[in-house]
Amino acid sequence: MKTSKLKILITVSILYSIAVKAQQDPMYTHYMYNTLMVNPAYAGSRDALTLTLLHRSQWVDFKGAPLVQSITMHMPLKNQHLGVGLSLLNDKVGASNKTSLFGDFAYRMNLTAKSKLALGLSAGANIYQANLSALQLDQQADPSFQTNVNNKVTPNFGFGAYYSRERFYAGVSVPNLLENTYSDLKQTNGSSLLGAEQRHYYFIAGAVIPLSSSLDFKPTTFVKVTSSVPIQADLTASFIILKKVLLGVMYRTGDSFGALLGVNVTDQLHIGYSFDWSYGLQTSKYNQGSHEIVLRYDFLVFDKNQIHSPRHF
Repeated sequence: MKTSKLKILITVSILYSIAVKAQQDPMYTHYMYNTLMVNPAYAGSRDALTLTLLHRSQWVDFKGAPLVQSITMHMPLKNQHLGVGLSLLNDKVGASNKTSLFGDFAYRMNLTAKSKLALGLSAGANIYQANLSALQLDQQADPSFQTNVNNKVTPNFGFGAYYSRERFYAGVSVPNLLENTYSDLKQTNGSSLLGAEQRHYYFIAGAVIPLSSSLDFKPTTFVKVTSSVPIQADLTASFIILKKVLLGVMYRTGDSFGALLGVNVTDQLHIGYSFDWSYGLQTSKYNQGSHEIVLRYDFLVFDKNQIHSPRHF
């Protein structure tokens, strides 16, 4: 397949997914370490000033494949019932690029001595660009690719709820409530191809089950729901050895499977890597899988007991 055709395939896929209201948000294999990006109620839950960096290279060797970078930072305030955070995302796919910046706020309530419920809000904006006219086309006069989208800013807000215990969590969220419009491209047949944000509904859950003094089992899931497409779920099963090394496998319904490796370098620093392979796409013939790296560090620990009893999530 020629490079130009690969670029066109990526761009057409983007435009088609927007038109039929498919899932638009980036996927994360390390969703369990990037929780603030999908649920604002997570802010402050680690009782520390926590910084998380993530990079994902999807469909390696496929021209125009998705590249995702995210930075999240969150912490509790002096009032232990309040948490604040900041989320920054850069998502590049083919000729398009989306940058997002959101502030997160959570109110945390003690349900019992061992469980908490947090309600969260986020507010910010998405900046969208699409340099369609720069693509090499078989038909250069195609009007669908003549109109670029230049720094289209769309404000948005979201909300979430997050329940947690020492060894279990569950949450629901809608990160982007507004369905803003990016562009309205006119087709040769007179029809319209609408570029718009689509509302996504998320469910997350996870647990840590001790199997022995040196081995824990950590199952987690991330379920994504949006209109007009099948529900997608990430199912991950990990084992934590000596509270230091994490080995896991993952399965994403209708899309991919893979493996995870993580190391708790110190009580405050975690480094993780994952590889997944898309088995259900035509692109699997032309790529070498997807790689993801995550780094999480707790700079300040507000709950001194956390070092002796580290947070599992």
